[in-house]
Amino acid sequence: MTVLVTGATGSVGRHVVAQLVDAGVPVRALTRNPEAAGLPPQVEVLAGDLTRPESVREALRGVEKLYLFPVPETATEVAAAAAEAGVRHIVVLSSSSVLDESGDNHSGEHHRTVEEAVEASGVDWTFVRGDEYATNVLWKWGHSIRTEGVVRAPYGDAPRVLVHEKDVAAVAAAALLEDGHAGRAYVLTGPEAITQADQVEAIGAALGRTIPFEEITPDQAREQMGRFMPAPVVEMVLGYLADAVENPPVPVDTVERVTGRPALTFAQWAVDHAGDFAPQEQDRSAA
Repeated sequence: MTVLVTGATGSVGRHVVAQLVDAGVPVRALTRNPEAAGLPPQVEVLAGDLTRPESVREALRGVEKLYLFPVPETATEVAAAAAEAGVRHIVVLSSSSVLDESGDNHSGEHHRTVEEAVEASGVDWTFVRGDEYATNVLWKWGHSIRTEGVVRAPYGDAPRVLVHEKDVAAVAAAALLEDGHAGRAYVLTGPEAITQADQVEAIGAALGRTIPFEEITPDQAREQMGRFMPAPVVEMVLGYLADAVENPPVPVDTVERVTGRPALTFAQWAVDHAGDFAPQEQDRSAA
C-alpha cells in the first residue's frame, strides 16, 4: 500500500509522513520544493502543487490512499484525478469550522468546499476536523514573545481547547493505516480548556521565565492583527474569543478514542515548540 501525502512539509503533514514511515508503509510526498523538504530518506519526494492539479496526476499513480491538504480552488479536480487513478481512500485535513453553517465563517466555507468535492468523487473518505490548533499562538504571539518578552491580547479569560498538531496527524495516520474509518468525520480538540492567560504562563514555564500577559481591547487587537491578517479572519478570531468567555468550549475525547492514548496537553506543546519562541534572525532584522 502506497500513501500519497500532500502538504507533506506542513505542520501536520510532516508528522503524518513520520508516523506512516514508522509504521513501515511506503510513502510518497508531494511538495513544491523537494530539495528543501527535509523528509526521511525512505520517502519518495516528488515536486507538485495542489494549485496545479495536472502536477498531481503523476504522483497519484499506484497510490491506494491519499492524505489531502485542503485547497478548495482545485479540490474537485484533484479528487477526480484521485478517483481516476484508483485511490481507494482519501483522508482530508479539514476543520471543525465546517460545523458553522452561518455562511460567514471564512474557514468553514474553505474546508466545506474540499469536503464536498471529496464526497462527490465517490472515493471513501475520512474528514479530520481539527479545532483550534495550538500552533496558532505562534503567529499570534511569537513575534512579541521573541522580541519583547510579553503578550498583548484581548480576552485573557477566554478558554480554548487547543489541539497539538501531532494529535491531528496521529488521527489522520490511523485513518490511513487502519480499516473502519471510512465515512467518519472526526472533530479533534486538546484534552483541556485553557485560558489565553494560562497559555502564556505555560509558554513561560517551557522557556524557564515569566512572560507577562497584558490585556488590550478588541479594537486595539483588531488594529494590531489587521497588519498581517485578512479582515474576515481577524473578525473570526475575535468572535470566537468573545464567545468563549460566555460559552466555554468543551474538550472531546476523539484523539484518545482513535489513537488509544490521551491527547497531548498545551503544556507539552509549549515544551515541543520552546525553540520557536527564541529570538530569530528575522526578528532582529525587523527591530
